[in-house]
Amino acid sequence: MKLIDPDVPPSGDGCVECDELGSWWVHLRRCAACGHIGCCDDSLNRHSTAHAEATGHPIIQSFEPGEDWFWDFRTRTLGVGPALAPPHSHPEDQSTPGPADRLPEDWLRILQSRSDTAD
Repeated sequence: MKLIDPDVPPSGDGCVECDELGSWWVHLRRCAACGHIGCCDDSLNRHSTAHAEATGHPIIQSFEPGEDWFWDFRTRTLGVGPALAPPHSHPEDQSTPGPADRLPEDWLRILQSRSDTAD
C-alpha cells in the first residue's frame, strides 16, 4: 500500500461523511493515500481520524487554503511531502467552519460542551 499517492485527486470539496449526514466541520483534511476528505479532530465527527483508523491510511494533509502540511497518525508528527493532485484545498469562498448554510449559530458552544464532557 502506498502511504502517499500524489496522483489521486481529493474526493470532493467537503467532508464526505458530514455531507452525507447534513453536518458541518471546523477544518478539512485529505487522506494522502486515497484522497478522502474528512473533518478534523476539532470537528464534531472527527471523520479524518475515523478514516485513518478504518483504512490504515495514516497520513493526511491539510485541505485548507494556504496550508500544505502533512500529519502522520502513527508518529503523531507534522511533516512535509510531495505535491498532491489538485485541487489543494476546499474553495476559498467556502466558509471555515462550514459549510455556512449548515453551521449552527452556537457552533462554538457545541464544540466546547463536547470537550468539557470528554475530560
